[in-house]
Amino acid sequence: MTQSAEVLLGFVNIYKPKGLTSHDVISRLRRITHIKQIGHTGTLDPFAVGVLPVGIGKATKLFEYLDDDKQYLATVQFGQNTDTYDIEGQVTKTFDKKVTRAEVEIALKSFEGEIFQVPPIYSAIKVKGKKLYEYAREGKDVKIESRRVFIDKIELKEFDETNQSAKILIGCSKGTYIRSIAYDLGKMLGCGGYLTALERTKAGKFRFENSIKLEDLTDIDEVKENLISPLDVMENPVYELSEDERIRVSHGNFLYNKNFKDEDIVFLIYSGKIHAVGKVEQSKILVKKVFEVI
Repeated sequence: MTQSAEVLLGFVNIYKPKGLTSHDVISRLRRITHIKQIGHTGTLDPFAVGVLPVGIGKATKLFEYLDDDKQYLATVQFGQNTDTYDIEGQVTKTFDKKVTRAEVEIALKSFEGEIFQVPPIYSAIKVKGKKLYEYAREGKDVKIESRRVFIDKIELKEFDETNQSAKILIGCSKGTYIRSIAYDLGKMLGCGGYLTALERTKAGKFRFENSIKLEDLTDIDEVKENLISPLDVMENPVYELSEDERIRVSHGNFLYNKNFKDEDIVFLIYSGKIHAVGKVEQSKILVKKVFEVI
């Protein structure tokens, strides 16, 4: 690892292009930075575009503390179902029924709040140690349990009555399958439906307005210029360490809690950077993770 690579610790707000997997994005950044420890906060399908937050270096250890609500602009085509619930699948059924804008708007209201959805069979969720899409490719039946998700916003932005397609803005919790919403919406309307395009416009504090296109990152200096400090996108309480406290924390020793609520996740700061992460348990701040530099 080069000296310049060693200082690359933080997040990059990548705008993933169509046609690449999320892993393709990571592989490209590894080649540019020569850093192996790079990961993303949530997969986007190859046909989808949009915000893909990437952690570089030890910033990957902070993923679990990031705000993980998502926002998408989804294009749904009515009139057919596909086996994958999206444009990349095979058509399984065709419907003659046409729907109106008003019918779509009414149906969308039933998706607001907490809902239970069944993930697509073509997904990477594991059942009995095997991914669902592996069962699908083998033609095997498998029971898929419904999952509880939360939809805090779902709005019809555009509707083309002639072509029977809709653009829908969806704000949702982590783990929500937009493909399943497209399928379930079509089922509810009695006309079928599948996803033809998907753009992630927001992932936690990362927004498309502040993202950078993957193709614009061609060398390590450009990655460094677009690096985001964890402190700029995370709202956890912080505690400034003294030199003595820094040494204690570096050895994994707890600190006495004077200011924080029980169960708080606290960033322990030294020289303006996150030195460690602690969790408050009553009178103590227990050290959970230590970073040399971040």
